Parts: sequence; C-alpha cells; structure tokens
Amino acid sequence: MVSAIIPTYNRRELVVHAVGTVLAQTFPVDEIIVVDDGSTDGTEAALRAAFGDRIVYLRQANAGVSAARNRGMALARGRYLALLDSDDEWLPEKTARQVDWLEAHPDFGMVLCDVSRTDAERRPVDRLERRRLTPEDGWVLKWALLEPALAPVSALFRREVFQTTGGFDESLRTAEDLDFHLRVARDWKIGVVDAVLATAMRGHDGLSALAQTYEDYVRVIERAAAGADGVPAEDRGRALAAAYVRSARGMLYAGRWGAAWTYARSAWHATGDRALRRQALALLPLAARRQVARLLGRGR
Repeated sequence: MVSAIIPTYNRRELVVHAVGTVLAQTFPVDEIIVVDDGSTDGTEAALRAAFGDRIVYLRQANAGVSAARNRGMALARGRYLALLDSDDEWLPEKTARQVDWLEAHPDFGMVLCDVSRTDAERRPVDRLERRRLTPEDGWVLKWALLEPALAPVSALFRREVFQTTGGFDESLRTAEDLDFHLRVARDWKIGVVDAVLATAMRGHDGLSALAQTYEDYVRVIERAAAGADGVPAEDRGRALAAAYVRSARGMLYAGRWGAAWTYARSAWHATGDRALRRQALALLPLAARRQVARLLGRGR
C-alpha cells in the first residue's frame, strides 16, 4: 500500500493538478493525504469539488511545510510513503518503478529518482541527476554529506524510515529536506532509479531568505558530520569545507560580509584538500567585485 502526502498552502490550482498526477499513476496509490497548512484561497472547496472522498483532506493552522508533512506521514496507513509538494508532479510510472525497486531490495529504506526542474510556466530548466550525486546504492552518507540536495518529490520510502527518523525537523525554516536526507542516509540504505519520474517547480527567494537558507544549511551539515561516525574524518572535513565555501559565496551575494568571512575561514581550517582550499581563496576576488559593485550602487 502506498500513501501520498501532499502539503499545501494557498496553491489552489497547483494542488489540484498535483493530486491529478497521483491519480494518474500506473501503480495505484491507495491513500492520498492533503495537509492544508492554513490556506485562505479556497483550497478545500477546490479539492472537494475535484476529488470528493478520493482524498483525505486535513486542515491545520499555519505551521510550515515540515509540520504539514509530518502530520500527513503520522496519519498515513501505507507500507510505503511518498512525498509530493503541491507545485510539483509525478510522472505516471513513478510509484510503479519505485515500489518495484524497494520490493526487490528489502534491506533498503528509501529510493530516489531523477527530477526535471521547471520554471513557474513548467518549462524545463535543468535535471537533477541523482546518480551523479549518489554514485552507488547502499550506505550513501559519505556522498550525501558532500551533495545533500534532496527533491522531496523524488523520494519513496518505507513507513519504518519515518518512524525511526522522526520525520522533518520543524525547527528549521529552510534546509529541512537536506536534513531529512542526511538522517535517513545515516540509518538506512538508499537506492536510485536512474530515470526522470517527477518534475519540480523551482522557487524564487529573495536575499534575506537566501541568507537564512545558508545558515540553516551549515547547521544541518555540521550536525550531520558530527554524527557520521561511519564516515572517515577526512571525508567529513571535506564535506564541512564544501558547505562553508558554498555558504560563504551565498553570504557574499546576500551582502553578509562578516558571515562570509567566518565561513571562508572555517572552510580553510576544515580540510587540507587543495581543490577546496582553492575554492575558498577564489572567494577573495568575488568579495572585491561585490564590494566595488556595492560602492557603485549596483549591488547589495
């Protein structure tokens, strides 16, 4: 039995489309749970008119996407759980391919797939190629630390994964999907179906949201590295350095100069890897260009 969990907030038309892609699966989904995180745009009426009792509709006061996902997963009855954000969609073979994969690999907890990422008009932008980030199936924490990106729409996992990880960290404003991925990778084997089985709409955040994203990202990687006892110290150091470099670069674009310097210095001290240290040094000319642009009134 497969349960689909769909959190939504003020996306009336998009969530109706998302539910439609679940109903179009070649392997039937037994339970569709939509958790409405306090919408005010008529989402409930639209869903009931379109689907009636074919879905389970739950409404809660606005508490964020992690709380909505967790509530849906806690109430789900399926042997397998699958996530679908309300602006994303599943391709028809998704559940069939992923359920078959997990049935054939009973010692694995989660299976991922490739994702086609689109703009708001659903025009293709790029492709998240899972195998490029996860070179082999199994205990993948070593690679997940370096490339923790997770499109929730790509995942199908056993109920026990939710029960052992506790779901998404509701204290994180961003990077909650990365954190979930890393905690699953710590405790469960993860596999990949090498095919595009879902599409995800890319978001567009402002600079203040960008800064928060990088702060949460570093917090998540530091916590995961500290608990990654099975990963060699050298690999953990590289993962930390990579996170600090990315975050330093992001902070430069957000105009957070002090935070950028702190992260760049942390990257240098986290590893002796020459390539990563070169990336840290490359932040210096970028910082200079950003400062000049700010002084000339062309940047923040």
